Amino acid sequence: MTSPPQNDQELSTEIRTIVARLIKKIRSQSPTHQKLSLTERSVIKLLDKQKEMLPNEIAKMEKVTTQSMSQILNHLSALGYITRKPSETDKRKVMISLSEVGQAILHAVRHEADEWLTKAIQETCSAEDKALLRQALVPLSKLVEVD
Repeated sequence: MTSPPQNDQELSTEIRTIVARLIKKIRSQSPTHQKLSLTERSVIKLLDKQKEMLPNEIAKMEKVTTQSMSQILNHLSALGYITRKPSETDKRKVMISLSEVGQAILHAVRHEADEWLTKAIQETCSAEDKALLRQALVPLSKLVEVD
């Protein structure tokens, strides 16, 4: 960035570009993260949050077809990252949850990302930069909450 954004449109473009580049950089620094597709990573995070879901619920939340989700779940199952068990209320349905291996992978990915970002902040940011980053957390968090 050569000069500060002059209006809201320029500001939004700059934020989007920088956040996208930062996310790509963080992902590229995580060897564990590189083994999974974006959708697979998203499914693992979703299962960590929701604990247990039906495949069609996951597909709907990820905005993919049930066929595509079936392939994704088969791959995650082959890696040992998820478990499948019959629904207690309807034995025809299968509930998907994160396995212990999947939880460990998610923890490793988050740890690798945090380690890299902590080191990057320590090596490149002044005390003033760190203070600005702390202040930026509030408005950035507000943006994340907008529907």
